[in-house]
Amino acid sequence: MVNFLRAPKKSIIYEDDILYVCLAKKPIAVGHTIVVFKQDVSDLSKLPDRDYDYLMDTVFATRNGLMKTLKVKKVYLVYMDETKHVHWHLIPRYKEKGFDVFKKASDILQDFSLADKIKKNLVFIKDERF
Repeated sequence: MVNFLRAPKKSIIYEDDILYVCLAKKPIAVGHTIVVFKQDVSDLSKLPDRDYDYLMDTVFATRNGLMKTLKVKKVYLVYMDETKHVHWHLIPRYKEKGFDVFKKASDILQDFSLADKIKKNLVFIKDERF
């Protein structure tokens, strides 16, 4: 795994051998979360189907947890590949819509209390295909 992507332990919402979910270091909205694939893979297209499915199941569980915790109706899913490492940004939508969400300047996150609240609302759906 790429070392610079490692998140502070207190920001971790979920973690297993394959990936982790954490609050963003420089959030552009309250609850901005990142789902990071641990193996050093540069693009989604290079993931085996099973890993891709698991990653996306985790993204959706995280999205649903964010919606329930933050009482928002929408969470943007952003895959930009700026670091050449597979990860998704999940950005709750509040008043800003569309690309306006990216106009907000962000500071380094200091309060990690939201991580435990989101963690309590994560629900993974068991997929019988695997």
